[in-house]
Amino acid sequence: MNEQLIEQLKQLLSGEVFLLCLVFGTFLFGVYLYKRLRFSLLQPLLISVVIIIPFLKITGIEYTTFYEQTKVLNFMLGPSVVALGYVLYEQIEYIKGNVLSMLTAVFAGSIVGIASVVLIAKAFGADKALVASLAPKSVTTPIAISIAENTGGIPELAVAFVVICGLFGGLIGPILLRAIGIKSKIAKGLAIGSASHALGTTRAMEMGALEGAISGLAIGIMGIMTALIIPFVDKFFL
Repeated sequence: MNEQLIEQLKQLLSGEVFLLCLVFGTFLFGVYLYKRLRFSLLQPLLISVVIIIPFLKITGIEYTTFYEQTKVLNFMLGPSVVALGYVLYEQIEYIKGNVLSMLTAVFAGSIVGIASVVLIAKAFGADKALVASLAPKSVTTPIAISIAENTGGIPELAVAFVVICGLFGGLIGPILLRAIGIKSKIAKGLAIGSASHALGTTRAMEMGALEGAISGLAIGIMGIMTALIIPFVDKFFL
């Protein structure tokens, strides 16, 4: 009887409804903590990760089960990035006349971002699968998964690197930009969006509407350029 009860409880905990509620609940809890304490390390996503991973370990729920039951969230990542276009439209007047310089900046950033991580990983003896998973670290999750799948990487590992990169960029990016004296709002938005995608853009929006809008634009441009550059890198350097 006890074994049957435990099995029913495990089925309940591994169900789609419960796991989606768990994700939303932990994220909202993280939002509450961040707004209440205003401590940069208390990012809502980080709080969710800290709670969800031990929960999955304790309950014995496999990651594949968790992924399948919450895949609707992965689907929504694409539309959420597109929705940033509305914020961008509101700031369109600041973009006029800066298109070429912005494209050049993001292109340079994509080259440096990809080349640096590939060279460092290969210098430490990483195999091709690991390097291919690291290469798309600075683009949003759906693009990173697609790139990793097509270049011999591990999609799940690529997602982990994307999240780490986004959290690090959101936490350290504004501090670093302030330390080196970057005052241009456009430059701040481009830097954060190019390096740390949607997670960094959330932080950029807190800095200002223009920074957030430009950061959202940088996500799209970075995604396109990375998708074009990495196959070339994969063919000749990996």
